[in-house]
Amino acid sequence: MLVRMNGVTRWLAGVGTVCVLAGCSTVVVQPTTGTHRPALVSRARSPQHGTYRVVRGDTLYSIAFRNGLDFRDLARWNGIGKPYTIWPGQVLQLSPGHHASAAGHASGQHVAASAASRRVASTGFEPVKAAPSGTASGVVPKEPVVPAHAVSTSVPVAGEPAHAVPPPAPPVSVASTGGSRSVGGVVWHWPTTGSVIKGFQASDAIPGIEIAGKAGDPVRAAADGVVVYSGDGLVGYGELVIIKHNDSFLSAYGHNRERLVTEGQHVKAGQEIAEMGSSGTSRDELEFQIRKDGNPVDPLDYLPKR
Repeated sequence: MLVRMNGVTRWLAGVGTVCVLAGCSTVVVQPTTGTHRPALVSRARSPQHGTYRVVRGDTLYSIAFRNGLDFRDLARWNGIGKPYTIWPGQVLQLSPGHHASAAGHASGQHVAASAASRRVASTGFEPVKAAPSGTASGVVPKEPVVPAHAVSTSVPVAGEPAHAVPPPAPPVSVASTGGSRSVGGVVWHWPTTGSVIKGFQASDAIPGIEIAGKAGDPVRAAADGVVVYSGDGLVGYGELVIIKHNDSFLSAYGHNRERLVTEGQHVKAGQEIAEMGSSGTSRDELEFQIRKDGNPVDPLDYLPKR
C-alpha cells in the first residue's frame, strides 16, 4: 500500500509540474493550514491574455488593479480616453491585440463576473449603473461629453450615474503616523501606527504588507491623492480603498471594517479614509500595497524608516 501511494504521489507531482510549465491554471488551491488566508486564492496578478466583461461598480482602475495591469495600458488597448468611462456589459481586452469591442461577440472569451460581487466601471471615478439605452453588450459606446472642469475631479464608475462636481469639501483633520519620505515624486507616510506582521513577497497572490491593529483603528491615506476605488468587489481584499497619487503610483488599503471615502474624493496624507477591520480575513489588520505602473512593490522601500 505504501508503494502504491508513493506511486500516486509521484504521478500527481508529475501532473502538477506539467500544469505549472504549461500555465494551465490561474487559480491555486492551498491546503488549509490554520492561517487567516482563504484556501482558494485567485492569482489575479498573473499576466492576463483574455477579456473582462465590466460589471456594475467597476472602475478602470479597479479592473487594472485586479489584473495586475497599468490602467494606462488597459485604456490604450481598448481605445478608452480620459475620463476613462466604461459601461456594464462592455468587454475589455486584457492584453495588446484586437479591439475588445470586436472580441465581445465571441462567446466564452470574457471573464464572467457577478454584479452582486463586483462593482461596475464608470467614467474614471464615478460608477456607472447601466449602459446607455440601445447599447449592445460588448460594444464600446461613444463616450459622453464631459465638461472640462469635471474631468479632473470625477472618477467614472460603471453602472452609476455621473454626478456634478461637488463643491470643495471643508478642511479635514489629518494626523501623523510617523515621519515622511519622498520617493517617486510622492511624499509617503505610514497608513497606520501598528507594527508590520507580514512582509512583502512579490509572489504572493495578495502582494503587500500586513500591519497589526484592532478593529476601529484609523486607516490613513499614505500620501495626497484621489480615491479611484472604494468598494468590496475584489476577492480577498474585503472592504478596499485605492488611491491614485500620480500617473505611476497607486496605494491600496484592504480588510477595513468601514470605508469613509468615495470615488473621486481628494484626500490628504494622514487623512482618515477607513476604519481597520477583518473583512476578507480572520483577524483585524491592514493590508497595505503600493503599485508602481501597475506592478506591486515593497511598501517598506517607500515608507519612512521607523
